[in-house]
Amino acid sequence: MAPPVQFLNAAEAAKRLGVSAKALRLYEERGLVAPRRSAAGYRVYGPDDLGRAAEIVALRALGLSLAQVEKVLSADPAALDPALEAHEARLREEAARLADQLGSVRALRAGLAAGRPPAACDLIRLVAQPPEPVVAFDLPWPWGGERFELREIRKLTFITGPLGSGKTRLALRLAEHLPQAAFLGLERLDGDGAAARARLLADPKLAARVEGALGWLIDEGATSSGALVALLAALEAEGPANLVVDMVEEGLDEPTQEALAAYLRRRHPAGRPLFMLTRSSAMLDLEAVAADEAIILCPANHAPPRLVRPVPGSAGYESVATCLAAPAVRARTQGVIAVRAG
Repeated sequence: MAPPVQFLNAAEAAKRLGVSAKALRLYEERGLVAPRRSAAGYRVYGPDDLGRAAEIVALRALGLSLAQVEKVLSADPAALDPALEAHEARLREEAARLADQLGSVRALRAGLAAGRPPAACDLIRLVAQPPEPVVAFDLPWPWGGERFELREIRKLTFITGPLGSGKTRLALRLAEHLPQAAFLGLERLDGDGAAARARLLADPKLAARVEGALGWLIDEGATSSGALVALLAALEAEGPANLVVDMVEEGLDEPTQEALAAYLRRRHPAGRPLFMLTRSSAMLDLEAVAADEAIILCPANHAPPRLVRPVPGSAGYESVATCLAAPAVRARTQGVIAVRAG
């Protein structure tokens, strides 16, 4: 007797696919999947739904926008070629790195066969991982000069906290102490991003990269704006090894923020690390935080900033969750500045 067909609810399907339930809802909104409903009205995913969703997840992992995924699933395989080309380039880089390591091993073995034992430093270089940069400094006001240390720099680091928690001061100090870092402040929004547009006119290569990124984001549902172009001009420019961005969501509507978060996660692994201040749940979706991302919380009571794991029940998780709000809610406090009396 054949086993019964298994149907999963949204949370179970998301866990099996390795994505968030929010991602599954987005796929459904775009018409890419159509789960049936249970008698109680809940979404249920059968084998065909899971197979379709798994294909979407794989295409997204290759870097395709949702619009490109739609084309591929609609029998337009040409839309897949740019993503495969980029993936091939990443594999070539990894192959070159492994080839260098293999050459080192062969050289050591050849020396050993010739009676030349390898030096200890050669063995250490062979197996040791490159040391992670360490950032350490004394915290400025409103803290009491406590020591802050960051032992690992992730691909994306979100900095959050309530109004008046000192997160901007922390970000400025990080920009001072991170190796080859720059701080991108809110002046990027002046004149609807006029300075960024002038920069693009003077740099055709940068303009081409920004145009490509903007096209991907629009495919994801973003709206082009001066604020978005100014941000992309900084993100796509060659320059500082680390970039600290003040309130990354400023000037961007909710669909644009969600598209931007997806774009930042699909960047090349070797892309520069980003530190981003945010209080938007569209930018910092706690369900979507990956292993190569980090969250720094600046507590309301001015306790030292701390790293928070994006796991419900972990220390600081609820504090981070209460700092975040949807863009429509965040708009109510737009421009509010917390001032300490006296």
